Amino acid sequence: MQRRRFTIEFKQQLIQEASEIGNASQVARRHGVDPKMLYRWIKQTEHADWKNTDPALKAVKVYTPSPHEFRSLEGENKQLKELLGEKDLEIAILRDLIKKQNPAYRTKLK
Repeated sequence: MQRRRFTIEFKQQLIQEASEIGNASQVARRHGVDPKMLYRWIKQTEHADWKNTDPALKAVKVYTPSPHEFRSLEGENKQLKELLGEKDLEIAILRDLIKKQNPAYRTKLK
């Protein structure tokens, strides 16, 4: 089987068409290209686009809540921790009751 070389323009055209249609395998079949090859081209261009992007645009913005919002989040967090503690306590009590009533379950429950 002989290898074929594709021009950069042809590759870019297929990649653009695949992104517009949303089905890369269909585009590859239409143009007589192996779908795996087209997927590889798409992946390579995504990595190249990321490398060529300005570092300032890649920076993640930090969200800082206002003091009021921060206090409300802390209160909600405290309530959820209390709820979780109560549920854990309930589970421990129920397990102890089961162990006392049915000694055979002692090895199964931990």
